[in-house]
Amino acid sequence: MINRYFTHLQELLALCETRNREALLQAASLASDSLAKGHLLHTFGTGHGALLAIEPFHRAGGLAQVDPIMDDNLTLHHNARSATFFERLSGYAEAVLAGRELHAGEVIIIASNSGRNAVPVEMAMLAQERGLKVIAITSLAHSQSQASRHPSGKKLYELADVVLDNCAPLGDASIHIDGLNEAVSGVSTITGAALIQALTCQICEQLLARGITPPVWISSNMDGGDAHNEKLQERYASRIRSM
Repeated sequence: MINRYFTHLQELLALCETRNREALLQAASLASDSLAKGHLLHTFGTGHGALLAIEPFHRAGGLAQVDPIMDDNLTLHHNARSATFFERLSGYAEAVLAGRELHAGEVIIIASNSGRNAVPVEMAMLAQERGLKVIAITSLAHSQSQASRHPSGKKLYELADVVLDNCAPLGDASIHIDGLNEAVSGVSTITGAALIQALTCQICEQLLARGITPPVWISSNMDGGDAHNEKLQERYASRIRSM
């Protein structure tokens, strides 16, 4: 069974690469255009999608301009049932953005496996109203088979400028075991993280092609790491709330 999961995961990752190659290039072009102008790269997710919002943040090999938009009410460590309630609450995205500076020309990555709940949908709407480009990380298999929970009837993938399909199946869990009605072992966090890291590689390559050296974190657990990262902290801490 262990081998079965890893084999399945390898197949999904290969599918993610093939299915998203052009979209990744488009997403990287949007992000590199924005970063080249001095903008931040915002990230957002609800539920387990919040893990993807922090996946590239303040991480070795990650871009220093990543700004995760986090809200405790939308994360599972606060309270799982409460997080589900708030994720479905129309109007709450506006509260999440209260006091945050989002600028026209910036890019936001929004992660939602189902893409059907009110907050991710409204986050995309609000971002676009402010002139941002939206990159969605979502499961098209799941989202296209379920009704929207937003009053508009829209789902995240229908609003995004670029859609990255995490290739997760309906329901996310992907392994069926004889004698158990429910599927087990989700995949969306792993494939979503792979898409984000692949996007990071491509953004950096495109920035370098423009003659711009991207500001990248290194591990603080390597000798010299603290000194390197402190310079990035000084440069971006005033603009990134979570830093």
